[in-house]
Amino acid sequence: MSPRKVKSKKAPALPGSQAPERPARVSRTPRAKKPVAKKTVAILSRKRSLYSTRRLVEAVKQRGHRPLVFDTLRCCLLLAAGKPRMTYRGAEVRGVDVVVPRIGASITAYGLAVVNHFEMMGVPVLNPPTAIARSRDKLRALQFLATSGLDIPRTVMAHDRSNVRRLVEEVGGLPVIIKLIKGTQGVGVMIAHTLPEVQTILDTFWDLGQEIVLQEFVAESEGRDVRALVVGDKVVGAMRRKAKKGEFRSNIHRGGEGQAIELPASYVEAAVKAARIIGLEVAGVDMLEGHAGPRLMEINSSPGFEGLEGATDEDIAGAIIDHALVYAETRAGRLRTPGG
Repeated sequence: MSPRKVKSKKAPALPGSQAPERPARVSRTPRAKKPVAKKTVAILSRKRSLYSTRRLVEAVKQRGHRPLVFDTLRCCLLLAAGKPRMTYRGAEVRGVDVVVPRIGASITAYGLAVVNHFEMMGVPVLNPPTAIARSRDKLRALQFLATSGLDIPRTVMAHDRSNVRRLVEEVGGLPVIIKLIKGTQGVGVMIAHTLPEVQTILDTFWDLGQEIVLQEFVAESEGRDVRALVVGDKVVGAMRRKAKKGEFRSNIHRGGEGQAIELPASYVEAAVKAARIIGLEVAGVDMLEGHAGPRLMEINSSPGFEGLEGATDEDIAGAIIDHALVYAETRAGRLRTPGG
């Protein structure tokens, strides 16, 4: 990506947050000092042509290291007493120093097995399998965040069809947001304005064996949210996403637009804390702009960052790779035995 810097108009201050005299700036992870030995950085991705994968490969090369892209589904996992091994397209996988997983929701189960296998082989993985699994279950992630004191929209999960009115009341009344537990990029997220609508949607998904949650509609943040990308203990980029006309979902994949913003301290702290609670080294944290401050909505373990790099002109891929190289150094030798 070109090192050009683009001055963009600042977005309005976020509601419910008192900015300090010197507002907290979005931080870039400092570039790691180049080690003496060249490192091999493996990127787990279904397609080398994807924007995020291409940018990560570029960032590895720019730092003088060797990138490898592994199609997750082509990794073959071999087990024997005390000797976990892996082959890729028939060749033994050796000499990998750190893995950056980009596990799509459609291959979560096998992707988690591959990530876990790398850890068993003693290779540090930037986002452990337990944390990825935790983030993929929307309700489970919200349980962790709420229990740790972070503010989330009121949420209900139930299988009782007998009193839908009561479920709606529990999340603050109509309209109500309905989400698939394992949806992604705005897929499986709906808004219902009447009780018959809620009943129909719930019955349909329950009959199909899908797990869903009902969630409070945060009116003051309608059609927009904040995406912060956390790497390690820093927010390396943030933007406000606005839905296109006629759409309530603000996801970039749904046609939303992103505008770079400078996060107040309360939003930075909430995003970093959320990533730590879930156990992620790299995370996309989505927050609603509540009257009283940030309301944690969702956390993503394989966040795309094309829109964020475009909005902020920051080197997000570079920040991820810098952190991966440092992480490889600090984790080396700690994963030599399963469960280490």
